[in-house]
Amino acid sequence: MTARHEREDPEVLNLRSRFQTLHEIVAAARAGLDRNIWDYLRGGAETETTLKRNRASLDAIAFRPRVLKDMRSISTGGKVFGHDVRLPVCLAPIGSLESFDPEGGIAAMRAASRFGCALMLSSVSAIPLEEVAKAGEGLKIAMLYKRGDDSFLDDYVRRAVDAGYDAFCLTVDSAVYSRRERDIANRFVKPWRTGGGASWQAALNWSDIELYKKHHDLPIVLKGIATAEDARIAVEHGVDMIYVSNHGGRQLDHGRGAIEVLPEVVDAVAGQAAVAVDGGFSRGTDIIKALGMGADLVGLGRMLGYSLAAAGAPGVVRMLELLEEETILAMGLLGVTRYTEIEAAHFCRARSVDSPHATSAFPLLGPDNHTY
Repeated sequence: MTARHEREDPEVLNLRSRFQTLHEIVAAARAGLDRNIWDYLRGGAETETTLKRNRASLDAIAFRPRVLKDMRSISTGGKVFGHDVRLPVCLAPIGSLESFDPEGGIAAMRAASRFGCALMLSSVSAIPLEEVAKAGEGLKIAMLYKRGDDSFLDDYVRRAVDAGYDAFCLTVDSAVYSRRERDIANRFVKPWRTGGGASWQAALNWSDIELYKKHHDLPIVLKGIATAEDARIAVEHGVDMIYVSNHGGRQLDHGRGAIEVLPEVVDAVAGQAAVAVDGGFSRGTDIIKALGMGADLVGLGRMLGYSLAAAGAPGVVRMLELLEEETILAMGLLGVTRYTEIEAAHFCRARSVDSPHATSAFPLLGPDNHTY
């Protein structure tokens, strides 16, 4: 039902017997990670309500499948910023990817290139964006936390252009850094949070977007939009992609689940910009829900961290293969062969059946992976 790449990666081939389900990847990550890094990866802000709502809002959407349709040819591909992608997902920006694999962004870029999906690289990375860009071909987006004046931003954009990045992203939901109580309780001081300049991020405003559009041609993404009101303003400023996100529940506590926000943003954008979303997306059925509700791209943050920690770049490719397989099967059982065939009538509200948390999409995990 889906085309395999012409040349199979032997490292990935070796992982196919080891990792036959996504929960096995998550379990391997938990077994291999230091407690501080594991809690950093799975944690959220304060009560972790936003984190839990990300998962709860996905679980509260049920399918209404249609039958007796020809399901012999199912396509999971898409197009983002002019690039064909095998699955319309993005390896989302995570600070300090090197905590999960020493190759960090290089491993992520290699995996994205081998599989055929997008990578968004956080500026909070030890490996320069230029070195990451050399690791693979394909769609790549440079994401920046502003830590200096306008010349600082302009220089980072120029570097991204020179390195061949396809778009530029500003994170806009981090004017201040949240209280992440798992890290605080562990007395974990994150070594990558060094240096000054946070006041520049706090000062970021719509005039910065105006200046960007005036001086740069690289498509711009705003990551962290959580209302229709801000989506409309972004479109008025010529933003090319609106990225619906609550930072994985790691910034503002007591926010809405990301997929709850998605429909109002899609309506507000009205086709004038692309729309991405992240926040709790862990399974193929989650991807279908997002794309069926109007997203063009789905971000995978914790899934990237789990799979990097489990087996580096090959682990990420294997994770993406399993998500692709889940997506194909779910589409076939839903009765659609293309994302464009998914309609509002394919969804309905339903009662969630499990208590939501960062890994609740993987019920086969043992209790040690869920509890404090």
